[in-house]
Amino acid sequence: MLYNSTRDKNVKLKASEAILKGLSDDGGLFVPESFPALKSSLKELSELDYKDIAYEIMSLFLDDLTGDELRECIDNAYGDNFDTPDIAPISYADGSYYLELYHGPTIAFKDMALQILPHLMTASAKKNGVSKDIVILTATSGDTGKAAMAGFADVPHTKIMVFFPHGGVSDVQRLQMVTQKGGNVSAVSVDGNFDDCQTGVKQIFNDASFKAELEAGGYQFSSANSINIGRLIPQIVYYVHAYCNLLKNEKISDGDKVSICVPTGNFGNILAAYIAKRIGLPVDRLICASNVNNVLTDFFNTGTYDRKRDFHLTMSPSMDILISSNLERLIYLISGCDDKATASFMSELSSEGSYTITESMKAGLDDFIAGYASEAETASEIKRIYEDTGYVIDTHTAVASFVANRLRSEGKLSDAPVIIASTASPYKFARSIVNAIKGSSNTGRSDLEMIDDLKTLTDLPEPEAVKEIRHAAVRHDGHIAIDEMKDTVRAFLK
Repeated sequence: MLYNSTRDKNVKLKASEAILKGLSDDGGLFVPESFPALKSSLKELSELDYKDIAYEIMSLFLDDLTGDELRECIDNAYGDNFDTPDIAPISYADGSYYLELYHGPTIAFKDMALQILPHLMTASAKKNGVSKDIVILTATSGDTGKAAMAGFADVPHTKIMVFFPHGGVSDVQRLQMVTQKGGNVSAVSVDGNFDDCQTGVKQIFNDASFKAELEAGGYQFSSANSINIGRLIPQIVYYVHAYCNLLKNEKISDGDKVSICVPTGNFGNILAAYIAKRIGLPVDRLICASNVNNVLTDFFNTGTYDRKRDFHLTMSPSMDILISSNLERLIYLISGCDDKATASFMSELSSEGSYTITESMKAGLDDFIAGYASEAETASEIKRIYEDTGYVIDTHTAVASFVANRLRSEGKLSDAPVIIASTASPYKFARSIVNAIKGSSNTGRSDLEMIDDLKTLTDLPEPEAVKEIRHAAVRHDGHIAIDEMKDTVRAFLK
């Protein structure tokens, strides 16, 4: 299996090389040269546990790692660090199946990939004879940062620096990052939004002179963002596992189609579901759910991607994004793998702030349907689901739940069962959850006090990850301007 750059398909790297590189030198993202078919039937896969399904899926894409190497990565990633042996259990509520992706150590779906990425990266480094230390630079809208720091903490020959928008993450998300232990980690808040942080990281990656400076010092760059193919491939697994879970428990029959609804910001999580369909998962519609930063909803409805709009800080901060990086991979695929067209679209986005795909490319969007939820609609969905069923969902999951239910009520979905990607523990956004359910605003109470309120209100068990930050010392207090990111990296690496 070789990987091409979305901006130059003459670039051909093995999986381990693409994982180490993170981003292509031309600024493109790595995409599999072709999509393999599942080797086992879904019925056969339904008899396997999460680790074994992970091996079946990942071995299709990461075939330059030996079976033993890949097994070791998977065994190290998915074990007692998750609070359930199912790894990604499913709960049924209000007519939908909620795929709970937040049972890992940082209680967000990013753990599903970021618990294995450090192992994939170190195995890839060994395979390719890399002697330099790997420097991970990551922009985060809230969850990736902590999950990446936790995954790479004290991993030999790696260093990781996370940039997050100042005032643009929940207090629990911030505390999780700034209290992270590890001699090789750093978290820095930036004056700007997530798009600013993400653009700044990409600019550093594409700075040839700075890259040469670091290489002379014994370092090489990589990324833990979903632009890294080593993040994306593990995310395919939980969609296949979810289908197999329903099949094993006789909620569906073999071959039945399901729809998958994903709260979407940077487009990586729903892209993994799209790839799952490409390799054989019976998927009817992929539902792209946005908050009021609804650039993706407009794109799927019109074919025009336009980031020239107001940016909103919402109660679902991991979706507060106007430049969805992983959409580039979809653009490349629906263009017939036209690297020149893709590069042109991305250049337009950078220079003009928008682009419009061709009519023939729009046909490639038929797998998707999109919608968005306002802040009031998100809050009302949290309250409705809790009062009707007793089930508690976080703010991002509520966006997806609302969109799926509205599309269903409007007759825009088939009768296929809907799997909703539940991406974070409600405890990460306790203030918003309590306010939604009780209909009040508790501005005078700290986020940790709001956690106590949520626990009292719902009897939802408090995760270990939340208990840990209650008395943890702040270890990272950096706060910089956007144009200081490069100097901050230089200082971190001394």
